[in-house]
Amino acid sequence: MDTPPAAQDVRHIEHLWITLADGRRLAARLWLPADAEQRPAPAILEYLPYRKRDGTVVRDEINYPAFARAGYAGLRVDMPGSGDSDGRLTDEYSEDELASGAEVIAWIAAQPWCSGVVGMIGISWGGFNGLQIAMRRPAALKAVVSVCSTVDRYADDIHYMGGSLLTDNFNWGAQMTAYMTRPPDPLLRDDWREVWLERIEVLPFLAIEWLKHQRRDDYWKHGSVCEDWDAIDCPVLAVGGWADAYSDTPPRLLQGLSAPVRALVGPWEHKYPNMARIAPAADYHGEVLRWFDRWLKGEANGAEALPTYRTYLQDFDPPRPAYDAQPGRWVAEPAWPSPNVAPRVLHLAEGRLQESPGSGAVAVASPQHLGDAAGHFCPGMRVDNDLADDQQRDDVRSVCFDGEPLGQALDVLGAPEVELDLACDRPQALLALRLCDVAPEGGSMRVSYLPFNLTHRDGHAAPAPLDPGRRYRVRVPLKHCGHRFAAGHRVRLAVSTAYWPVVWPSPENARVTLHLEDCRLILPVRATTAEDACEELPPPPAVEAPAATILRQPESRTTREVRDDGTRLVTYFDDFGERQDPFHGLAVHSSVRQSYAIRPDDPLTARCRTRWDYAFTRGDWRVRIESENEMTSTREHFHLTRRVTAYEGDTAILERKWEEAVPRDNL
Repeated sequence: MDTPPAAQDVRHIEHLWITLADGRRLAARLWLPADAEQRPAPAILEYLPYRKRDGTVVRDEINYPAFARAGYAGLRVDMPGSGDSDGRLTDEYSEDELASGAEVIAWIAAQPWCSGVVGMIGISWGGFNGLQIAMRRPAALKAVVSVCSTVDRYADDIHYMGGSLLTDNFNWGAQMTAYMTRPPDPLLRDDWREVWLERIEVLPFLAIEWLKHQRRDDYWKHGSVCEDWDAIDCPVLAVGGWADAYSDTPPRLLQGLSAPVRALVGPWEHKYPNMARIAPAADYHGEVLRWFDRWLKGEANGAEALPTYRTYLQDFDPPRPAYDAQPGRWVAEPAWPSPNVAPRVLHLAEGRLQESPGSGAVAVASPQHLGDAAGHFCPGMRVDNDLADDQQRDDVRSVCFDGEPLGQALDVLGAPEVELDLACDRPQALLALRLCDVAPEGGSMRVSYLPFNLTHRDGHAAPAPLDPGRRYRVRVPLKHCGHRFAAGHRVRLAVSTAYWPVVWPSPENARVTLHLEDCRLILPVRATTAEDACEELPPPPAVEAPAATILRQPESRTTREVRDDGTRLVTYFDDFGERQDPFHGLAVHSSVRQSYAIRPDDPLTARCRTRWDYAFTRGDWRVRIESENEMTSTREHFHLTRRVTAYEGDTAILERKWEEAVPRDNL
């Protein structure tokens, strides 16, 4: 099915089928150089469950024509069970997904318009499975560009963090419920209705599945690159952003892989660098093409001579939930770990960070609503970014340790660590640790953080309750960061026993006592030299927005209220707008409402609710899907409910409900 080409030098095939060995067909979209039939081209694959027909159409139409003009075939393929493809989508990164992806690569390499070599790109899910499929070593896969991805599905994804349960485990499950219940397009499948209703009937309850694995077991080891670094033998370009949830991955890939690898981390949120709201944006196309020109076309362009680690060292900026630019500067490291980075130890004393060990003890017992200034766990997934706000309102409810005003700038690059000598009065508790930059005028900017479940003190595979009153030594690595603390600013470590709504609370109010004589903050301090500057990355070239009819503009709003019983309720509403495709006429509208409620004195009042609405129209054809999700807990169990209703026109044709409880496992 050809469409009018984006340019005379690009051929665009809006829909084609890729038939797997078992007979299933996967839906794909293809961009080709105009002369690919005469001069076969290397191919770039992005393999996702997000619907090439409408879900990723805007970014695809920005990226792939540019790749085709540069001499590459580009394919966006719907995974089995998603979009217009056959099959069932049963979970993230399933064996079927990865095996089918490897088969797709072999199919691409065998096409007459392909030179026989393939590279994979992707952000988030596509960044994950690019690395995972590379572990299988398909013969034609020669390089990967992985953006906003992970190497450890348990410790560094959207489910658990520091052994604590992220509320985004629930929210991502709700979002996948909405995504997985969308119908195929009737223009492409006569059996669209049968496929649609079957997808709802067999819909897995993913939030429950993930919640049944509260420790790092074999379930999470599957698809975790860190389980076998040497399995990847093709070159990898790893890209991330400091505002994104997955910023640890590029330095971890640098440290773990033996294959050629380079890393680029900017100030960006969960977006491709050429589409990020937070400037300075980068020429992502140029980065991808340089990498693939070297490893897919064999050009001696010096890609392997790039600095090992290019990253953006951020400056203090008055924190706010959304902004368009982050001040700072680009720096380059010749290796990672870097010879330019060395640890600096600051000891915790009463209210202070100092060069010598402290003494005495301090108790930490926080109200359960602490975390109000945290922002969204993964900025870039809402209409607005919802970044971490000024931390002062969380700081005043925390126990804070402040350094003296700095006499000169202090550059930090890497993962700060906190070592604590502590005791707790309950068998289960968490500590949220935040590294902040405090300006002379008082603003507090979160630089790094980590919520840590103290039952995971000996590792994520074997959690164990705390013995109340017993002292423990705990070492907690925070998230990687790149930041300059300016002269006159203070380094702050803020400690709390709650971080709602980022993580689910422990079942009881806990008091953690820190014995200060053996508590310290270890900063990875980067030496600043005259030669360390990195060339400014060129901005992305200007591109026209893909043609479309915008029927409704996106909007976003956040409300906060305190109810009569003291409950704090935060509600986020995002209307993603309505867009009609000019070629096939499909109009899509979606919105989500998320609410978080908790009472400051009772962790068992925690409640999450999420509702997604999707509507699809073309002429007289109208369908929509409502999905409602809720999560609560008791001391012993997590409780989740879900309801999905499908409509044709205004008539409800199918409704399904789920309800399940999962025992808490040291959580």
